[in-house]
Order: sequence, then structure tokens, then C-alpha cells
Amino acid sequence: MNWITNYVRPTINSIFSRREVPENLWTKCDSCGTMLFHRELSDNLNVCTQCGNHMAIGARERLIALFDGGVFVEVQVPEPLEDPLKFRDQKKYPERMRSAQKSTGEKDAMIVAEGEIGRTPIVAAVQNFAFMGGSMGMYVGNAFIAAAQRAVALKRPLVVFSAAGGARMQEGILSLMQMPRTTVAVQMVREAGLPYIVVLTHPTTGGVTASYAMLGDVQIAEPNALICFAGPRVIEQTIREKLPEGFQRAEYLLEHGMLDRVTDRRALKDELVTILRMLMRLPPAIKGELPAPEPEQAKKK
Repeated sequence: MNWITNYVRPTINSIFSRREVPENLWTKCDSCGTMLFHRELSDNLNVCTQCGNHMAIGARERLIALFDGGVFVEVQVPEPLEDPLKFRDQKKYPERMRSAQKSTGEKDAMIVAEGEIGRTPIVAAVQNFAFMGGSMGMYVGNAFIAAAQRAVALKRPLVVFSAAGGARMQEGILSLMQMPRTTVAVQMVREAGLPYIVVLTHPTTGGVTASYAMLGDVQIAEPNALICFAGPRVIEQTIREKLPEGFQRAEYLLEHGMLDRVTDRRALKDELVTILRMLMRLPPAIKGELPAPEPEQAKKK
């Protein structure tokens, strides 16, 4: 036994036997603890295959799953002022924005798109909770208004997926001003005689709940989504009482008349198609897989 046997040979063997193992192959369900293979989880729209727990899904992934063939056209959103209040806490506001943009690859906390679901043309706006908690600032207000204006111009229904921790504190009163702005935009859609559907996802809180998220013609929520203005912990500390089990969760709100439906994410597209075609007085959709619309056609519509 010598240094060649003890050191050189094991080192050489370890180099040639090494295999590249991709990171994040598995995700642990935070409800039942099951380890889920990432591709299987993605194919199931980030819903646990064991317990049905609805895990977070990205805004862009949601749009791809929603539109026929994953084909959609993004709607341009007017850019607001970069840092109107020159706000700074532990970091400057522009630094926080750049960090969120780098981590998510998105401009801000809402994406607006147009396309077809079940061959039903719609305009959709999806909040991205990964972007600073989906907080509602001037960009989100501009995005919502752009979605409403596009829906009215094209005479299409407007579908909004809400996910937010409330208003964005770095924009102060300017973020709170988005509440009446978005409320006026909802009224604009209503006056045009077009359906406005809201899908509330986990979590939807604060000023978003107090404005456009609770103004839908039809209110749908994903299972176990937290939907509230003030969170349960704040309420418990204020009233100093224990709240009921499941308080402010989607099923509790459905039972108490604040929602119309609680729908599994995997069945949501079909339910939206059925509701929208009824409200638009269109014939029932054809069941089964439909070919994706041509991108050129999607842009023309």
C-alpha cells in the first residue's frame, strides 16, 4: 500500500465516476411532506399528486397553462415613475426593484396578455407573488387599466388572477391611489357589457382584496387560498380571541357567501371557458384538446 494506491487511484476514479446531477429535481409538499419529482409536479400544475395541496405557480407558467397551446400575446403596460418618493429602508427602492426583476425575469408584479381559452378570446391579467409579494404599486395599477382598456377595445371578457400581500409601501399614498383607479377600470368593463371574472389565489390580501379582487361578476378561488384584508394573526392580536378553524380560507369564505366557487387549479380552465361562454352568450365549447391558434391570428384578433 502506498500513496498511489491510497490517494491517486481513488482521486482518478472519483473524477471519472462523477455525474452531473441537476439541482431542484425534487420538491417537498409543504402540506403532506411528499417528495415530488419536478417534472411530474409541473405537469400537474404545481398541485401535489398525493394530497391535492395547491403550491405556488409562476405568473408566466399560469398563462401558458391557461391559453390554448400556451399561445398568448403580451399587452404593453405604460411605465410609471421609477422612484417617486425616493424611498429607502434597508435598501433603496430601485435596488429592491432591480433585485426582484433579476430573480423573476419580469418588469413588475403583473403580466397582461390576450389570447384564447377553449377558443374563447379573452384578456387576462396575472399577479406575480414572487415579485415583491405581488404588491400593488403604480405599475400594477397601470397594468390593470391597460388590461381593462384592451378588453373593452376588443370586446373581450377580462379575467384577473390575484395574488398579493397588499399595497407597496415604497410608493406610499401613490400605491393606495391604485385602489380607486382599478375600481374605475372595473366599472369601465361593466359599462361595456363585458364579463369580469376574478380568480383569487393564495394569498390575496390588503388593498388588492379591498379593490378589484372582490369586484368580479363571478368570484372563483383556488382551494385553501388565504383571502382577507387584515391577516388572521393581526385580527387575533387585536380582538385577543382565537379565530375559527380555516378562518379567511377559500372554503370558509365560500360557506359564508363571499365566493361563488372554489375550484381545483387543474379544472379551472374548463370552468372559466364554461362560465365565459355562458356570459357571452356563445355556444358550448367543444370538449377535448384543441390545436393552438396561429400567432398571427392571435395578434389580429
